[in-house]
Amino acid sequence: MSKNMSEKLKTPEAKLSAADLDFEKLNGLLPVIAQDESSGAVLMLAYANREAVQKTQETGYAHYWSRSRDVLWKKGESSGHLQKIVEVLVDCDNDTLLYKVHQSGPACHTGAPN
Repeated sequence: MSKNMSEKLKTPEAKLSAADLDFEKLNGLLPVIAQDESSGAVLMLAYANREAVQKTQETGYAHYWSRSRDVLWKKGESSGHLQKIVEVLVDCDNDTLLYKVHQSGPACHTGAPN
């Protein structure tokens, strides 16, 4: 099913359903592009598993899966440079997400904006 998931995040009665997404291609992970909602700049590429997608939907803040540490992480949890979700889009194969975010502070752990 090809669907713009932004509508689901903007209405409280509708829920982002991880069941709509195809987690099979990358061993349970989806690539996620984080994009600055105002400038359109690409901030980062990360990965999300089913739990990360659900946490993102529940909290309104970007959560990802760390492939190197094998842990769920909230972007900016330690630095304070959070990514507030504005809109979530999915590609036609339901296997890639685009998070349009309001980024507070730099997106990169090195201090670079992206």
